Amino acid sequence: MSFIQTEDAGDRAVGLWLMTIVFLVFAMIVVGGATRLTESGLSMVHWQPISGIMPPTTEAEWAEEFAAYQQYPEYRQLNRGMTLEEFKGIFAWEFGHRLLGRFIGLAFALPLLYFIGRRKVRPELKMRLFGLLALGGAQGLMGWYMVKSGLVDNPDVSHYRLAAHLLLALVILNVALWTGLELLRPRPAGDGAGLTRWAKIMAGLLYVQLFYGALTAGLNAGFSWNTWPLMDGALLPAGLSDLAPVWLNFTENPMTVQFLHRFGAYAVIILAVLIVVRARKRIAEPTVRRAAMALLHLSLMQVALGIWTLLAVVPVALGTLHQGVGVLVFLTGIMLLYELKEPPGLK
Repeated sequence: MSFIQTEDAGDRAVGLWLMTIVFLVFAMIVVGGATRLTESGLSMVHWQPISGIMPPTTEAEWAEEFAAYQQYPEYRQLNRGMTLEEFKGIFAWEFGHRLLGRFIGLAFALPLLYFIGRRKVRPELKMRLFGLLALGGAQGLMGWYMVKSGLVDNPDVSHYRLAAHLLLALVILNVALWTGLELLRPRPAGDGAGLTRWAKIMAGLLYVQLFYGALTAGLNAGFSWNTWPLMDGALLPAGLSDLAPVWLNFTENPMTVQFLHRFGAYAVIILAVLIVVRARKRIAEPTVRRAAMALLHLSLMQVALGIWTLLAVVPVALGTLHQGVGVLVFLTGIMLLYELKEPPGLK
């Protein structure tokens, strides 16, 4: 079965453009993960949406940028004595991350105006696409709001803002992918034979699991309790409820956050197996079966990567790969859900 089913040239063009945006946002998340793991995210202490598109080019400009960085807690508390060349290394990651964000904004806004001007966008999609544009702008603001939290006293960003930054990116991915699929594959399998409900639960679970992945990263929880399958020598370690009130443990206790992230991964695997079994028994549509199998295989890969990353104490390459595959699992879950239900409004 062909991935592109539509015969409408306008739908095809807009759909392929949205799939390109999905790829770019995915790349943005991966680069963002590497930026955090290389501890580069606080290297740019100013937010200059327009003038900041150009990096320092002269030694005087580099010296000025480095001097500004030296006024903030990360340098004073963690990187005192860092050389200018070392600073250029971390600056490159954060600059690249911000530059990619600007590029995505242009890659969305300019084609959107073109497609609307050429009347290639269905009228019922215009508000959704402008909503995506607004979400992209909000994501840029959220990114700076997150960075600001690490420029005050503690040289680390708020884990809540980090998680919000990732969740907003996932919402953008969700809407862009779903809309692109509506345009490129307007005739999904449809009859879910009771599987649609489980696919919805999986999509929700993946949102929660990635949220806890962001909290784990934001609290640096992956650098502790680096054993598996036991955690601190037990399946149910002591210390999960050390904070008061108790509900704070779910988002502020590093041990509890890592524990929930671990068991969230197990829940994803179990649910993925159930979806595959049910799909094989009740659904003949090969597209649905392939999506279900892809979801299971990627989930197993992700859990294996997570264990490896934990045991290796979160090296940059493994941590970045783990985040990237996690997003691929999320996208596959959305694709499975799309294949199981008929999208509204684009008949």
